[in-house]
Formats: sequence, structure tokens, C-alpha cells
Amino acid sequence: MQSIAMAWLVLTLTGSGTALGLVMAFQFLPILLLAPAGGVLADRFSKRRILFITQSMAALLALILGVLVVTGLIRIWMVYLLAASFGLTTTLDNPTRQSFVLELVGREAVRNAVTLNSTEINLTRVIGPAIAGSLIAGIGLAPCFFINAASFIAVLICLFLMRGEELYRGEPVKRLRGQLRQGFGYVRRTPLLKHILIMMAIVGTLTYEFQVSLPLVARFTFHGSAGSYALLTSAMGLGAVLGGLATAGRRKIAVRGLIGTAFAFGVAVLLASLSPTLPVALLAMVLVGAGSIGFTSLSNSILQLESPPAMRSRIMSLWTVAFLGSTPIGSPVIGWVGEHSGPRWALAVGGIAAIVAGAYGLYSLRNLPSGQTSGAPAESN
Repeated sequence: MQSIAMAWLVLTLTGSGTALGLVMAFQFLPILLLAPAGGVLADRFSKRRILFITQSMAALLALILGVLVVTGLIRIWMVYLLAASFGLTTTLDNPTRQSFVLELVGREAVRNAVTLNSTEINLTRVIGPAIAGSLIAGIGLAPCFFINAASFIAVLICLFLMRGEELYRGEPVKRLRGQLRQGFGYVRRTPLLKHILIMMAIVGTLTYEFQVSLPLVARFTFHGSAGSYALLTSAMGLGAVLGGLATAGRRKIAVRGLIGTAFAFGVAVLLASLSPTLPVALLAMVLVGAGSIGFTSLSNSILQLESPPAMRSRIMSLWTVAFLGSTPIGSPVIGWVGEHSGPRWALAVGGIAAIVAGAYGLYSLRNLPSGQTSGAPAESN
């Protein structure tokens, strides 16, 4: 809901695709610069306690944004500032949440847990945008931010109710010099991790810019409203739910499956960019959603299973950089393309990028030993 409302707020204030891209850049620039350090902290301290802090901060920021909108004091520079604050919170929150999944379920269930978690998130992208579109059309933008702020109460209650002694926790990593460099070095020496992260960076930079491209498509290509944007996002979420359920049922994780998913994802995005009408675009976005969750859940699962426990948060922080931290680079580019070449081209560039990522994976991973492409659990150093 907040993503829909924030994107429409920026377009209402400025009418600029470039400004929308800049907001995304401000939100994700801290992740690009600081997420690896966040991964180090997540390896050192209790992930559950860290999440108490980050989720509380996210609630406070959403509340501030809602107050500024409802009072009419909001200005675009304030949106930039709050977006950067959300990014700082995500810098620590995201790598902590990613590695916390394994602490909740253990190694044997991590693939299903990652996929079902992604499916759950995308299910909210079916429901949330529909509610947001109705609220924006009927009441205004502010309720989306207030409801988001209130929703964190449920998150904090869930964290409180968890029994710490039942978590699959390893020993916290002691503070030592060079731990950040150690994480980079491990990835550099492990071809499977390195090449998957590069694939994720290509896709994260140019394909996962839907918060920029879809509002432009809704408003300027199909001459729609916030409701049109919400429908496109909901269709993508529906596809992700269906694709996530299919992915969760797989018995084996294989790199060749990740490569094939990258190609399919890119083709689906290209089809969406060529859609002549909004209904056709909605059908294409269902395919985009299925490809999206397949790519993210498979890459996430392989990285978690191939990472030593003592380094898992640091490696997942690099996944966060590749997935979200690349947005400050890609979102202004996609925003500029959408504003000057047309929203369809903004989507098409993303589709081409996913296909390029698949081709890179096909080339770079072809000579790996077969054992390294199975997603078998890594042993601790």
C-alpha cells in the first residue's frame, strides 16, 4: 500500500518519471553503500532483537509520512529525505530478515521457507495495491501511510511471541577486524556465489524497477489512475503467488533452473512492454510475477544453502545489495528512459536485462562441477 501511495504522491507533486526514479534512488542508495556492514552486524547480534529495532523505525517513518501528507506540508525534498531514511532502515533489516528465515525453520526446510515467504509477500501485493487504489481514489493518499504504520504492531507482536530457545541459531560471530573484507573474499573465491550475485545485480539494476516503470505505464501509456497502477501491481503479485506455489513444490534446486527462469522472466517483461491494452498488460504481468518469484527465490535459496553459517548474513547482505542496492543506479535510468523514450521502453529495457543475465549465467556457470550446481548445503568452515 505504501509503495503505491508513495509512487503516486511523487507523480502528483512533480509529474516527472525522473523524480520518481530519484525517490527510488534515495531509498536504495544506503543499501548499496551500507548493506554489507548491516550483514556483519546481523552475524554478530541476535537477529530477533535487530528486527525489533528496524521494524519499529519503519513504523515511525510511515507515521511521519502520513502526518506530512494529511497536513499538506509534504514537499518533494521531504519525500527524498524520508525515502533515504527508509533505505537506512532496510540496510540492516533486509539481510537480517533474509538470514533469519533459516533460524526459523532449519536447513532442511529453508528452500520451501524462502519460497513461501516470497509467495506471502507477493500475496500482499495482490491485496495491498487494490486497497490502496480504492483508498487513494476515495479518501486520499494519507490513509495508506497510516495503515502501514499501524500494521507494524502485528509484526512486533509476532517477534515478541517467538520462543528464542526454539530457533536454529548458531553461535554469534565475535567482533574481529576485517570481517567485511572476509565476506567479500569468500564470495570472490566461490564461483557459484559470485556469478549468481552478478546475475542478480544485472536483473536488480534494470528489471526490478517496476516501482518506476509501472506507474508511468499506468498513467501515460494507458491514461489511467492510481487504480490502474494498482491493478498492474496486483496482477504481478497474483502471478508471483501462483509461481511461488509451483516453485515451493520443487524437490531440487538447480542452477540450470535459475538460468532458464531468468530467460523466461525477461521474455515475460518484454511481452508486457508490447501489450496494446491494459487488460492484455494485466495478463502479461501475471507471467512477469511468476518469473520474478522464480528467479528471486531460486537465487536466494542457492546462496543460503551454499553459504557457511558464520558468513550467511554477510553473503545475504550482498544479495540485498545486488537486488535492492542496485536501484539507485537503475531507477533514474529507467525513469529517464520512461520520460524521454516512453514507458514501454522503460519496461523493455528490464526485459532485455533479464535475458542478458540468463545468457551470462549460461556462459559463466557452464564449467562448474556438477556438485556445485545442485544447491547442496554448504559445510561450515
